[in-house]
Amino acid sequence: MTAASATASPMIAQFLALKETAPDCLLFFRMGDFYELFFDDAVAAAATLDIALTKRGEHQGVPIPMCGVPVHAADAYLARLIKGGHRVAIAEQIEDPAEARKRPGKTIVARAITRIVTPGTLTESNLLDPRRANWLAAIAPGPVTGPCTGLAWCDLSTGAFATRACAPGEVAAELARLNAAELIYPEGTTDTQLAHAERSRGTPRPPADFHPARGETLLKSRFGVLTLDGFGKFTPAEIAAAGALLAYVEATAKGAVPLLAPPRPEVPGSTMAIAAAGALLA
Repeated sequence: MTAASATASPMIAQFLALKETAPDCLLFFRMGDFYELFFDDAVAAAATLDIALTKRGEHQGVPIPMCGVPVHAADAYLARLIKGGHRVAIAEQIEDPAEARKRPGKTIVARAITRIVTPGTLTESNLLDPRRANWLAAIAPGPVTGPCTGLAWCDLSTGAFATRACAPGEVAAELARLNAAELIYPEGTTDTQLAHAERSRGTPRPPADFHPARGETLLKSRFGVLTLDGFGKFTPAEIAAAGALLAYVEATAKGAVPLLAPPRPEVPGSTMAIAAAGALLA
C-alpha cells in the first residue's frame, strides 16, 4: 500500500490498494447494488459512458471524483467501456457485510479483484457478436522461438484453441485474417516485428511468458498430460505463443479459467481457415 492509500479513509485505502494491482484497468468497485469508480477511473468512465461525474468525500484535501453503474446493468456498461478501449477490473465483495460488522472497530467489507475484462477475454453472449469469433491471440516472434514466428489463438466463449507456425513473410497475412479482438505480444517487440495496426489492439506481456519451456510446462499442467504429443506436432514457437496465451487467460480470470479445448496445430491448407472477419470456414 502506498503512503497515499495509508492516509486515506478505509474504503478509499482499499480501493487504492486494489487499484495498485491492476493499474492499467478501470476498477469497478462493488458497493452494494452498484459498481463505483473513483479518481481518474471515474473521470475516464464518465466520459466514455456519458454518465454523471460526482464527488464522494475528500482525499488529501481534494474532492474525490466518483461515478457508478448499477450491478444489474453492468454488462451493458462493460461493453461500452471495452469498445471505448478500456480494460476493466471487477472488484467484488467477498464476504457478507453482516460478517464484517461483527469485527471490532471500524471495518469494511473484504473485496478482491475476481476478474479482469479485456476485448479478448469477454465470455458473455450478450456482449459478443454472434456472427464472428472473438479471438484472443498471442504472437511469439524469434529469435528465442527459432526461425519461425508462433501464433496461438482462442475464443473463451467457445473453448476453441489453435496454433500456427509462420515464416516471417506470412505473419502479417495471418494476423490480418485472424483479426483478433486482442493480441498479446512480448514487451520490447520491435516495430518491424509488429505493425502499428496490431500494436494498437495489443497487450504487451513479460517476455518470460513467451519462453517455450515455460509454455510447455504450463500447457501440460493445464491439460493434465505428461506430453503434448497427443495434441499434435508443435514447433517451439507455437508452444511459446500458446503458453503465453494461457498465462494471460489465467491472469485475467483470477483462478476461474474458462473451459478450453487442448490446442490444435493448424497448417496451411488444413480443414480450418480463418476468414478476414474472424469466422471459421470449413
